[in-house]
Amino acid sequence: MDSSDIQRKKIAVIGGGLVGSLNACFLAKRNFQVDVYEAREDIRLAEFARGRSINLALSYRGRQALKAIGLEDQIMSRGIPMRARMLHSLSGKKSAISYGTKSQYILSISRENLNKDLLTAVEKYPNAKVHFGHRLLKCNPEEGRLTVLGSDKVPKDVTCDLIVGCDGAYSTVRTHLMKKPRFDYSQQYIPHGYMELTIPPKDGDYAMEPNYLHIWPRNTFMMIALPNTNKSFTCTLFMPFEEFEKLLTSSDVLAFFQKYFPDSIPLIGEQALAQDFFLLPAQPMISVKCSSFHLKSHCVLMGDAAHAIVPFFGQGMNAGFEDCLIFDELMDKFNNDLSMCLPEFSRIRIPDDHAISDLSMYNYIEMRAHVNSRWFIFRKNIERLLHTIMPSTFIPLYTMVTFSRIRYHEAVLRWHWQRKVVNKGLFFFGTLIAIGSTYLLMHSVSRLGYLRRPWDWVTYFQNEGLQTLQSH
Repeated sequence: MDSSDIQRKKIAVIGGGLVGSLNACFLAKRNFQVDVYEAREDIRLAEFARGRSINLALSYRGRQALKAIGLEDQIMSRGIPMRARMLHSLSGKKSAISYGTKSQYILSISRENLNKDLLTAVEKYPNAKVHFGHRLLKCNPEEGRLTVLGSDKVPKDVTCDLIVGCDGAYSTVRTHLMKKPRFDYSQQYIPHGYMELTIPPKDGDYAMEPNYLHIWPRNTFMMIALPNTNKSFTCTLFMPFEEFEKLLTSSDVLAFFQKYFPDSIPLIGEQALAQDFFLLPAQPMISVKCSSFHLKSHCVLMGDAAHAIVPFFGQGMNAGFEDCLIFDELMDKFNNDLSMCLPEFSRIRIPDDHAISDLSMYNYIEMRAHVNSRWFIFRKNIERLLHTIMPSTFIPLYTMVTFSRIRYHEAVLRWHWQRKVVNKGLFFFGTLIAIGSTYLLMHSVSRLGYLRRPWDWVTYFQNEGLQTLQSH
């Protein structure tokens, strides 16, 4: 396919969010004619940007995608490194669990600023255009036809060679694909919601240590805090909806925080906490799985439209960005042949995106409960030690997911294998210690000279007890 043919190919990207705008950059770089249709107004001009404002944790997969379009350094300069989890106990004691080696960290990034930077990057390509305030009404991928409704409220028909659905968890493009035969789809709302609060700067600086992801793990719920460049922290409370529904008044909220997050009250401020808690109701979280991600050579889904996941592994954006990068790598491999590229994208990506969806569910339990366990901390230290000794053989799950591009489903398989190895190793060493302890005990006791027969031992422990044994 020569370059003049590529230029004639028209691609419609539905959704101008993070994945849609990044995808538009990748496709425009290949000289396709790219039109992005975004239902919202331009967030760079809006006084108040509607939508999700949860801070994002940018990690290796997302960085590699940004690097491929030359934006990594610019985006990273706007982020704050988080090198470890900082756990806040009920008593107020703080303890850190590092994410990886000293050089490894994730970046706290503003969703809004990142989206603005990506939209600006799209518009630098002369062959790309973003149409704000344009909502998708109809989608007929086989015929390459779309109907969009602009701000003038007049439906417009658009023709294109490829439709790329990047329109989020409630994707309109996916809704049209769901009517096709053999398209699998499932969604799950978890019984937990989230609510955002703010820890403002203190005396012009951060009120807590800035280079950490702060966690208040409380077993059935948790609160986290991520640093912002304006020296504030965005706190997110994750909790079952039934718990949120019990907090009806300001005094209920203050009593709840006094009981479970006492050290956070002076940081947030009593008045701000009592007010901000009721600004918005707790928001739901949805997990979406579907298959396939494409329809022939005419349509493909990416990001949340293909695989919305809960936010507890910090991989929603990173997985969506990696979708764009993998698609771009496949376009290289198949010389821009969409009929080859789209089915291969589904084949490669579906098992990985389903795997990270499941891992994200698991990591919520780890963050809110497991981190309170000494056994969990002990295992983490064992894993870190084994990784230091055998860096290419033994890689902790978090490192595989966050600091590498090992495929998500392969990371899960390796994780299960490594857990078996650690469990067997711990059982083996535990057995050795038990045998050694028993030998030392018997050796020290045998020096007493009168415990030669088994029934002598029974009589001894019955009559004298361990205390006498220790006194000898």
